Amino acid sequence: MALTKTIDIDGQRVTFRASAAIPRIYRNRFHRDIYKDLRDLQKSVDGENPEVSSLDSFSLELFEDISYIMAKHADPTNVPDTPDEWLDQFGTFSIYQILPEIIELWGLNVQTQVESKKNFDRLTGK
Repeated sequence: MALTKTIDIDGQRVTFRASAAIPRIYRNRFHRDIYKDLRDLQKSVDGENPEVSSLDSFSLELFEDISYIMAKHADPTNVPDTPDEWLDQFGTFSIYQILPEIIELWGLNVQTQVESKKNFDRLTGK
């Protein structure tokens, strides 16, 4: 079951979608593991003060790619075909405001998948 969340970015309402397809879509598009990238990204921002952030450009790129994939998954018709085109729609926004929302959405999605598997296993006697 896919989960969605709408977040305000630079005055625009953007819907993000998390589902079991996201890791595959992300891997096919960027040739990286979204689980590892989210874990690394979360570590790099945990406890960081946005006023004196030391996030490197790779961490910012991870954030942009993950955000883009989840937005494109939610609205494939209206979200442009590249992260650059998608990001060009916005002015500057804070990773510290958006990233926790995306991580929360992903966490809820993973939790839902685990619960579904447990229920399936219970019903089938596995």
